[in-house]
Amino acid sequence: MLEWFLLFLQIMLINIVLSGDNAVVIALASKNLPLHQRKQAIWWGAFGAIGLRLVLTVVAVYILTVPYIQAAGSLLLLYIAVKLLIDDEGEAHVKEASTLGKAIWTIIVADFVMSLDNVLAIAAKADNNLTVIILGIALSVPIIVWGSTLVMNLLTKFPILVYIGAGILGYTAGEMFVKDEIVSDKLLHGFPHWIVPILTTVVVIGVGLVKKLSAKPKPKHS
Repeated sequence: MLEWFLLFLQIMLINIVLSGDNAVVIALASKNLPLHQRKQAIWWGAFGAIGLRLVLTVVAVYILTVPYIQAAGSLLLLYIAVKLLIDDEGEAHVKEASTLGKAIWTIIVADFVMSLDNVLAIAAKADNNLTVIILGIALSVPIIVWGSTLVMNLLTKFPILVYIGAGILGYTAGEMFVKDEIVSDKLLHGFPHWIVPILTTVVVIGVGLVKKLSAKPKPKHS
């Protein structure tokens, strides 16, 4: 039960950390609507996005069982984890919608386009546990929708959340690589498999820290 709960929390955190841009999209798409329509657009758009994301994630779970796909997915997920820490500014270029229907459509389409990282990460982390997938997505998306501003502020105020999320993604990428038996057997041979997820986590966090330290302004000499 504890393992199930920890897995659920990890999926929630991954989804929230990777959905910062989605929160911005929701705010922008409904910006020009009257207040009562804005709320409708946000919630209907969210429900449509949840449905699409659930379908995509379930499909991804089964696709990842194909040989070589999981290894390729692990490299993509590793890239996503590093990019999460390197990108300081997540800009969402979305036009404000003028009608309720257009706003809902904009939210659903934008979420679909921007959800590859979420879908891949959650499908890999859940390891075929569809119950955890459904609960993790269904609960985290409304949190993002309802508190999109709060989520953005929290991620800005507590960067450690982004590092934890990126670390989980790095670890998951390592797990994915090892689970692709054909590729791991060819490349790892006698190398202990349990070390791989740790190494990928260290790489992700290390790159993030180096980027953060190198971005600090250098003191000016008079």
